[in-house]
Amino acid sequence: MIHVVATGTFDILHPGHLYYLEESRKLGDELSVIVARDANVKHKPRPILPEDQRLRMVQALKPVDHAFLGDLHDMFRPIAEIGPDIITLGFNQHFDEENLRQRLRSRGLNADVARIAGYPGPLASSSKIVEHILKTRGPTPPVEEKE
Repeated sequence: MIHVVATGTFDILHPGHLYYLEESRKLGDELSVIVARDANVKHKPRPILPEDQRLRMVQALKPVDHAFLGDLHDMFRPIAEIGPDIITLGFNQHFDEENLRQRLRSRGLNADVARIAGYPGPLASSSKIVEHILKTRGPTPPVEEKE
């Protein structure tokens, strides 16, 4: 059995997330997802949805067999516990694949690392969705009352 692990923040679920998880699932027989803890998201704005809600949403997705919150102090701990054959990265995740492979090997983890291409749709990231909402439905000037 080939076990795949996907990781991410998964804030404001959108088709790009689903595509990433579907493509990750195609690489193996079982997909586990590690959802980033609120406190560990430092490379982009803090998530809009709290970690427990993001976890619950990911658990409900059809391609996902198991979903867990990441470790607060050691990102490799859940990976060591799962023991995957493959770890997938999304197109916009900040990890360098070769550096990640080396860090995994130094921990005795022999998982391969695969980068999943981006979803071709226009709103394929949470930040683009937020930007679109602000542009199309953001603050509007107050309506002046007529006397």
